[in-house]
Amino acid sequence: MKRILIIITATLLTGSITYAQPAKRRTAATTNTTTTTPTATKQGHDRASLQFPTSAAMPEDVVWKRDIYRQLDLMNDKNAPMYYPVEPIGKQVNLFTYLFRLIQTGRVTAYTYKLDGNESFEEKDKLSIKDLLERYNIYYEEKDGKIVVADADVPSAEATRYYIKESVYLDQRTGTFSTKVTALCPILMRGADEFSTDAATPYPLFWLKYDDIAPWLAKLPMMGSNLNNVSNLTADDYFTLNRYEGKIYKTNNLQGKVLANYCETDSALKKEQLKIEKQIVDFEEGVWGHEIIDSTKLDSITLAKMAAEKTEKKSSSIWGRRTKTPSASTGKSATDTKKDKDSAPAAARVSARRQRR
Repeated sequence: MKRILIIITATLLTGSITYAQPAKRRTAATTNTTTTTPTATKQGHDRASLQFPTSAAMPEDVVWKRDIYRQLDLMNDKNAPMYYPVEPIGKQVNLFTYLFRLIQTGRVTAYTYKLDGNESFEEKDKLSIKDLLERYNIYYEEKDGKIVVADADVPSAEATRYYIKESVYLDQRTGTFSTKVTALCPILMRGADEFSTDAATPYPLFWLKYDDIAPWLAKLPMMGSNLNNVSNLTADDYFTLNRYEGKIYKTNNLQGKVLANYCETDSALKKEQLKIEKQIVDFEEGVWGHEIIDSTKLDSITLAKMAAEKTEKKSSSIWGRRTKTPSASTGKSATDTKKDKDSAPAAARVSARRQRR
């Protein structure tokens, strides 16, 4: 009888411990008892997203959004944190090596870069690591069924450019403008060396969904300044704070054209890029009730006159002061006229003072 009571008590304690676990952990424990070991991809992504939470996702019901594609040149000083060190130094690696290792180990999924340049994150567009290595002639070895790529064979030195897709949107819930990076594509620049006069050929490798890599980027330290060599920000901070600098090469439009399709010259391309940047600024100022002026359609003389008028109007309205504008009839400024009136003899004023009782 005592043995039966001990068995029943142990069974009840085991059940209470199981249901005292959090729901997510209890579900994972149940899954492990009925199936094989989960893949490293799912476990690693869940662990990274829990330990390193990223910024909130862009709402799907925003009232205004503009999708922009930029090309980042890593030789630009602002983009240099993504490129150095070219080869790993201890625990320090550059962005491409870090992303390459995540794809190689299956923690992050890469998607095929299509000829039209549009990103697609569907199941059919997934790119395996073996296809990636063979397509771009990256040397690898297979050991015990695993793909091994040495650090010297990772083409991080050739990954000198990136394509990024960013969404500028108005969140009507918080009343704020935000710019969020949504996709990332590294580019290999090949075919040019010190003995060749030909320009390097760009080879876009694959698209990565930023929300997939954001928890991992939060673990990659970066040095953000030449004056301070401390790695005081992460790769996720770098993209979230928009510390990069890149030229616009495409926007989502009704015809699906890139800027090079309808800009015939370099000057026309530059003008179109400035126009798009200005449209975004103008829309933001228009939402807050500011006056919108398309400066791309005005010449320098008109802009100078408008700036002078705006400054004069501002100075005349501060604290009710009068500006020294000459009068048309007397030739005196308004301030001099006021002084003449003050120096003229004033009429005697009669004041009544109440006597104390």
